[in-house]
Amino acid sequence: MSRKILITGSSRGIGAAIARLAKKKGYDVLLHGKTISPSLVSIAEEINSNYIIFDVSNENEVINALSDIDCIDVLINSAGINISKSFEDLSNKDWKDIYDINVFGLANVTKHVIPIMKCSEFVGKIINIASVKGLYSSVGRVAYASSKAAVINLTTGLAKELAPKILVNAVAPGFTSTDMTENTWSDRIEKQVDSILLKRMANPKEIAEVVMFLASYKSEYITGQTINVDGGYSIKDD
Repeated sequence: MSRKILITGSSRGIGAAIARLAKKKGYDVLLHGKTISPSLVSIAEEINSNYIIFDVSNENEVINALSDIDCIDVLINSAGINISKSFEDLSNKDWKDIYDINVFGLANVTKHVIPIMKCSEFVGKIINIASVKGLYSSVGRVAYASSKAAVINLTTGLAKELAPKILVNAVAPGFTSTDMTENTWSDRIEKQVDSILLKRMANPKEIAEVVMFLASYKSEYITGQTINVDGGYSIKDD
């Protein structure tokens, strides 16, 4: 019996890479998008999977979208946004938008998936996509970085509350070649990428491989952890 995996934010980037790899590994993949975008429809057709539509920051939409789903074995919280501005340039709306998606949205989805996951025959798995920017203050803009620090803290707290029936971990990607990276590219980021020990950004599939390890039976003695996948950036010389 194949396990069912819900991947939020799976129309592109890391989420889409996770979806492709999960399908390849035999999971029953349920895609998600905020809207029915061409990219979501395209990947759904590519991997022959269904999708659901909701705004993660809207709890009622989350509840309605999940109401007809009998069971979820694995949840990947991949939906997220990055508004890359200096602290003084951030508006109240910027802060709200980032936290609504990256923190409160993750909490909304997780809260309403947990009861469905308890129906699973398997040990439930929740994997949150954090960021290396949430691990230390030397990287990234403060709004995005602090939201990802909150995700890491949520991961630890949920692991304590949900053990032993559900395991909760996070993956903290470093610089990864996605649409989001392209949209926030700057001289500052170029210098940071140049300082990565492996001298390149990650391919989204490399992040997906770590996520799918945590989703698999091979990781059933791991919970409450955040795994850095950053090409050695976090151990570089200052």
